[in-house]
Parts: sequence; C-alpha cells; structure tokens
Amino acid sequence: MREPIINKAKLLLTALLSVQILSACSQSGSTNNQISDETEHVVVYQDIALSKYNPPIDVTFVRETSDSLDNLISQFPGQTLEDNSWSNLYEQVLGIKIKYDWIAKGDLYRQKLGVALASGNIPDVVRVNAQQLRLLSNAGLIQDLSKVYEKYASQLTKNILSQEGTGPFDTATIDGKLMGIPETNSSIEGAQFIWIRTDWLDQLGMKPPKTIGDVLVISKAFTEKDPDQNGSNDTLGLAVTKHLWDPVMGLSAFMAGYDAFPNIWIKDNSGKLVFGGIQPEVKTALKALQDMYRKGQIDSEFGLKDGVKVEKQVAAGKIGMLYGEQWGSFLAQSSRADNPNSEWQAFPIVSVTGEAPKVPLRFSTSQYLAVRKGYSHPEAIVKLFNLHLEKNWGETAEYETYYSSPFPVWQLSPVTPYPARKNLEAFRQLEEARRTGDTSVLKDEARSIQKNIDNYLAGNVNKESGWGWERTYGPSGAFAILDQYEKNNQLLYENFVGAPTETMIEKQAILDNLQHETFVNIILGRPIDEFDQFVEEWHKLGGEKMTTEVNQWFAGRDSK
Repeated sequence: MREPIINKAKLLLTALLSVQILSACSQSGSTNNQISDETEHVVVYQDIALSKYNPPIDVTFVRETSDSLDNLISQFPGQTLEDNSWSNLYEQVLGIKIKYDWIAKGDLYRQKLGVALASGNIPDVVRVNAQQLRLLSNAGLIQDLSKVYEKYASQLTKNILSQEGTGPFDTATIDGKLMGIPETNSSIEGAQFIWIRTDWLDQLGMKPPKTIGDVLVISKAFTEKDPDQNGSNDTLGLAVTKHLWDPVMGLSAFMAGYDAFPNIWIKDNSGKLVFGGIQPEVKTALKALQDMYRKGQIDSEFGLKDGVKVEKQVAAGKIGMLYGEQWGSFLAQSSRADNPNSEWQAFPIVSVTGEAPKVPLRFSTSQYLAVRKGYSHPEAIVKLFNLHLEKNWGETAEYETYYSSPFPVWQLSPVTPYPARKNLEAFRQLEEARRTGDTSVLKDEARSIQKNIDNYLAGNVNKESGWGWERTYGPSGAFAILDQYEKNNQLLYENFVGAPTETMIEKQAILDNLQHETFVNIILGRPIDEFDQFVEEWHKLGGEKMTTEVNQWFAGRDSK
C-alpha cells in the first residue's frame, strides 16, 4: 500500500516496498483536451487545470528522505531527488520547477520541520499533519485555498479526492476555509484480517476460527502443541508489537471481536460521539489478552519489541497467527525463506458471538499540503496534484513510466495523491476476469498483479515473488474478504473526521500515552480494574472537554 500511517514504515522495509509497488486502477472522466507536442515528446494540455506557466515558476518544498528512498533513487542512474522523471515532467508540462529548501532524514527532518513551523520560515508549499495545519492557520501563515481548489482542480482530481467522502476536506477546513489540500489516504485499506499459518492448522487437525473462542483455542494449541514439530516449546499463538495499534501485528481487530474499538470515535446508543478506547467492551478484550499473556501465548517481551523485531520471529517460524491489513501477506511471506512449506491465509475477523463483527476503519488521511501566505501562485499545488493523478490514472496515463517501472517511481514526486479504492477495484477486475475469462477488463494495476499471480501459480523459478500477491488478490485472498466486508455492511468508519479541536492539540499526546501505558500494563498483569481508573483519569485530563468539542463539531456537521 501506500505510505501509511502508524509505524508502518518501521515494520518491514522489504514488505513495504512490495506493497508500495501496488499500482493503480485507471480512472475515467479526464477531459484535458490534450494535444501532442512532437518536438519535445510531451503532452500539452489545453485545460486550465494543467496549463503551463510561461515563464516557468519555482515552487519550494522541504523533503523527508530515508534509506529506502535513497535505495529507490539508486535504481534510476543519473536521477536524484531534485532532478528526476517527475520533476522533469512537472517542468516540461506545467512550467513548475521543483526546489527543496532542505532535505533531511527521520528525526532530523521532524526537528527541522518543527523549527520551521514555529518560526514561520516555511517553504512555498509544506506538508503538515492536521494539528500543524491548524496551528499554521491560527498563526495566519498559510492561504485559504477554497477558491483555488474549486477553480483549478481537474474533474479527475475532484473525483479521486472525494473517494473518502468529505472527511479529508472537513479536516482541512478551518473556520469555513480550506487551508490545505488533503493527500487522501485510504481508510478502507485499514480493514484487517486474521492471518493464520494453515500448515500449522493442518498439522494439528484444526479448522479456521468462526468465533473469538476459536481464536483462543487456536492460540493455545499453537503455543502448547508443538505445531512446527521440532520438539521444543518455542512457538507463540499471537503476534503483538509494542505499538498496540500497528496495522500489522496490532490488536485493534482482535478487540473488534469483543465489539471494542479502542482507537476511533464511534456513536453511542443516543447518537452522540464517544471515544472507543474508554468503553467497557475494551476492558473485556484487555482481560482476554491478559489471560493469553499469562499463558505464554503472547511474547513475554512484546512491550519492548517493535514490528521489525516481531517480524523476525515470524520469519523464524515462531508465530502462527497475526491480525493485520492486506499487505500482511508480504510480511508473513518472510517465514517461507527458511521453510518453503510455511503457508499463511487471510480469514475474516470474528466475534465472541459468531455474528459478523464490525471492522473498524480509522480515518487515515493525515497529510495536507499548505501554501505559504504571500506566495503568488497558490494554484500551483493543485496543478501538481492534477498532473500526478493524470499521468497515473487519467486518459494520458503512463503507468510503467510514472508509477511502477516496476520500482515505485511515484515516490520521487513531492506530491503523491492516489485513488483510495484503487486496490479493491483492481481485485474486482481480477475477479471479473477469473469469472468470465475476459482479461480485457484488467487495467494497468490489475494486469501487473495478475502477472505476479500467474508467475507463482505456474511454478516458475522466481515464483516466490508472486506468493504474497496471490495471498492478497487471489480468489480466497484478503481482498476477497474485504469485498465481503463491504457487501455485508461490516465496515465501521470513524465518525470524527474534523480538524483537531483545541483540546486535542493540547492534550491528545498525553491521553494517548496514558492509554498506551495502561493497556500494556494490564496485558502484562496489572489488575483489570485499573481500566476504570484510566477512564476516570482520561476524562479529567481533557477527555471530557474533548468529547464536548467533538460533539459540537458533529452537531454542526449534521446541521449543514
């Protein structure tokens, strides 16, 4: 998938690279009236959404880089972060020269960005989170982009950025003004599944789970019955990382089986919004996890291990079950390096009662492009969005040049919007082709995925490169389950999608830390009634005021 959210980059770089290569479903509805400029071999667009500046203009950014991005650039000899196929395209087609005031990695980037935001010394366009967007807006450092977006956004851009509903724009709208263009992320991609080693199930004569009770029985058996047949007591039932809400090997989907939604805002029976993390169902789920930990089914040191460390346990064949998103297949695949007979499959999450549970989806758009106050071309950021989407999903798309070559070329661009539903739509194309035998329905992404699946099914020399794709996009893969989740109305989207409230800005980090510390300590064995103390403290430390603010936003939204 795309760059996620919540520690995903730290989980498994190789898995992420595979997932990030996921390409895109073609989109229709682009009406750019383009003509071809044969002298420069560049398409010239007549639409104002993609009109060219003459003379060219500069747009400055700051940029975070990483080892994985450096490795990606090394695959393109002669290209750099400042001079590459995307920067050249933006200059040739739009007359926009991409400049970087500075480039830094990781913590240094975040430190430098913090200093820049605090001092007001920001580039022409700056990528920020929702809290930073509000702070910049309150300080009068950025522009209102409402009219700019309405006038310059192409129809393709408007269609794609609306796939997540109005939420991303609600978050970016402060005091009635659109203060940033959301780089919409895919909430539906946050749907999780139970990934289970089916070879272990077969070894122990067990069936896939239908209820949470079955999950607990499987976890116990994977821990105690030597499923790898090595004669040692060295296996674990469930993978858990110290980041409790990690998208793979986290606990949010396990808790959903208890009708508990600890990291999203949900509606209560009266129709008001409440924070899921303080509801009594969470206490029940924590007690179950505490019992699993006490019985040795969860790593005794999980509170010290991030996703990279737990993935090594998966790779070593020590873990038989994990909850996670669709790209969990690429992480689970690591176990096949030493044991080619290791088999994993995704299954639907299950509930205590056996009824189909709600599948929580966090609001996942977290990045916004804001324009510096006083910059004379605020529409430039919209044009960059337009061209990025057009060259990947529009009528003039060049997928193998600008999206996947098969390396994820899209990452070289300073803006990376994409269709939130592209991967589910690719699966549905694949299903249609499997059902009818008509492969003409496959667009760029689906064709690329099918090649990988075919490679695996044909047993070619490099068939392993297609294993994860088949586990994700095959007839019984993760997306087949997601397709059913949606058709069964199981998807539970987060209800609060507004800009951070004032109390959130002041208190959210404190409350998050309190929640994390309490939950980890309870799993490790602290009295379960400490959950009730946590709820009281959460309210006192700002949660009660935050809840009031959230419901004020919600009431105002309903009245529109």
